[in-house]
Order: sequence, then structure tokens, then C-alpha cells
Amino acid sequence: MSTLTSGGAVAPGTEAPAYPTDRGGCPFRQPAGLAEFRDRAPVARATFASGREGWLATGHAEVRAILRDPRFSVRIPGSLHESADVVKHLPGRGSLLWQDGEEHDSDRRLLAREFTVRRMNLLRPNIQRIVDEHIDRMLAARAPVDLVKMFAVPVPSAVISDLFGVPEDVREDFQSGAEAMMALNTDPEALAAAGMRVSMIVYQVIQRKRAEPGDDLISGLLALPDPEGVLTDEFLVTMASTLLIAAHDTTACMIGLGTALLLDNPDQLALLRERPDLVPGAVEEMLRYLSIAQRGAERVAVEDVEIAGVTIKAGDQVAVHIPGANLDPAISEGAEDFDVTRRPTPHVAFGFGSHQCIGQQLARIELQVVFETLLRRLPGLALAKPIDQIPFRDEMVFYGVHELPVTF
Repeated sequence: MSTLTSGGAVAPGTEAPAYPTDRGGCPFRQPAGLAEFRDRAPVARATFASGREGWLATGHAEVRAILRDPRFSVRIPGSLHESADVVKHLPGRGSLLWQDGEEHDSDRRLLAREFTVRRMNLLRPNIQRIVDEHIDRMLAARAPVDLVKMFAVPVPSAVISDLFGVPEDVREDFQSGAEAMMALNTDPEALAAAGMRVSMIVYQVIQRKRAEPGDDLISGLLALPDPEGVLTDEFLVTMASTLLIAAHDTTACMIGLGTALLLDNPDQLALLRERPDLVPGAVEEMLRYLSIAQRGAERVAVEDVEIAGVTIKAGDQVAVHIPGANLDPAISEGAEDFDVTRRPTPHVAFGFGSHQCIGQQLARIELQVVFETLLRRLPGLALAKPIDQIPFRDEMVFYGVHELPVTF
């Protein structure tokens, strides 16, 4: 029997309690036992899927504190969720996800020039066009249709591909490679092959842009002054692959899962149909409530850090539980409930601190356009199967639905 002390340490002679993963029969609820874990100790020892112990942060304040503290590094030796036999090959420059300190800040400033709020807002008409075109295709098809296949996946893929200037003829191949890389159960050799395929596609796109620049993000980066020689092919391939994969998969998950959530909550759906002005706030509520990064983020302490009454020693690994933080009652009353009228909370769905998602404004705009348009143009949208027959993405890095049969 596992026992935690009030400070989150483990009582002598016991193992740390297991990292919570079982959703208890409701696909939209966060893992059973999560609230008890957080209430007992917002930072505590836990046993992860790898069988190894580490620290688990589930409190909102504690998660934010860890994510903004430079004494925690993203360059972990291996994931607590994976076997110790899995060697972590961290990419070089270009992947903001695995960089610390000044190198990370310098590279992020470079990319931030292309992700300004103004530029993201200028993309809204193109996003609206893409959304309308895919709804037209759904309407032309014979219902029921799979909303994931016909809408949730191709819409964000087209948006991010347009932004990066990825040609139409390679988008399908890129998408299949990206999906393979997001599976938690992909064979290591298949994973490496998918990564190589994605990198080669991106490399070829970069060479096209060097020869024929356009009005896209890669061309914009290639046009920047680069006195230190940072913008190498390796840097650009790593950067573009990371952002393309993350942007298309996360937003696709949010569209599919968010739609399923609304259709399973008819009172909330009716509110949004009556008051489309609630859509921006509803998007924030979906981001908070669904928290699709189901494994959260991991860090390793580079020196001793005291937080929430415990000492995390240098070399200790920490997993921050994004769903736990977003459901912490400290940030909003009734946090365990889904409420489209809730005032936006300081959720951490996009992370926090220096590593928070650089594309979050694009994601927000895209989700706002998607849900406003779906509700307006498909007033009869409904599930074609009971929710307990929908296959959910439990085995993927980002939670969502594999398919969502709908009628309209």
C-alpha cells in the first residue's frame, strides 16, 4: 500500500503511488484519483509507467513555479513514462522544446518575429476559407461522416502548411509521418523511419524556398540577417518539423475532442448556438478542461530546489501534470465542471514560462473560427454513435478521438 506524507514524500517501507491514468469510464474526465493526489500534496513522489519513481506536480501554483524556474531543465536524460532502456536522443538547435537558457531565448526571439499577434490575425480570412471549404465537402458527402478525417485533421494541416509554405503534393505524406511520430506505442524503428521521412520532406521544402522564396514563414526566416550562421539547414529542418507536427496534431485533437465534448453536453452546445459571442471564452474553457497534453511536461532539476514543502534534489526528474493544474479549484470555483460561460482562467494548456507554446495565438484564432463556423453552418450537428462507442486516443502523446462519426 502506498502512503504519502503531508509533504509529498513517501512513508518508509512503501512505494510511491502510481501516476494516475484511468479516466474512470468518462472519456472527458481527468484520471480518477488525480484530485486526491493534488489535494494531499501538490508536489509528491509518484511511480510512473516506466516503473521508476519521480516527482509529480499537480497543483496549479506549483506547476507554474516549476515551468518558469531556470533551475529546472528540459534536457531530461529519459522520460519517466518510458522504459529506462529507451535512450533519449535530444535534437540540436532549432527545437525550442529541448533548449534551455540563452540559446533557447535567442532562437525563440528569432521565431517570434514570424508569430506576432498581428500576423496571426491576418491569417483569419485564410483560416475561414479553409474551414468553409471543408464544411462544404462534409455537406456534399453522404452523412454520417467522420469529422476527424474530413475536418479536424485536414483543417489545421492546411492552415499550418499554408503558413510554412508546404506544397500540396507533399502534405499527405507529411501528415502520415507526423501521426506515426505522435503515437506512444510506435515501434522504435518505425518511429525513426517516420522521423526521417518528415525531416526529408521539410528539407526539400526548405530547398524550394531557398530557390523560390514566397510569402511564408520559412521564406521569412531565410530572409533574416544571420551573421552568426544559426539558420542552417539542420536548424531549419528541426525547427520546422517540430512546429509543423505540434501545430497540426494538437489543434486537430482539440477540434475533434472539443466537438465530441459539446455534442455530449447539449445544454452547453445550446448556449453557444444562442450566443455565438461566447465562443472565444468557450475555446479557453475547452483548452482548460480537456488539457490534451495528457502526459504533461517533464523537467530535471539542475540544482536543489525547495517547493511546496519538499526538496527536489539536483538530478531528480519532475513531471508537471497539466490537467491537474488546470482542474485545481484554486484557479476557479467548480473547476471539475465544463462551463462555456466561465470567465477565462489562467490555465496552462499552452504551458507557462519561457517554453509556453509560441503558436498559441494561431491555435486560439483557428479554434474560434472552427467552432463559430461549425455551430453556424451545421445547426443539426449530432453524434452518429453513442459516446461510449467513440475510440479515444489514450495511446497518443496528445489526447483526442481517432474518429468522430457525425450527422448534420
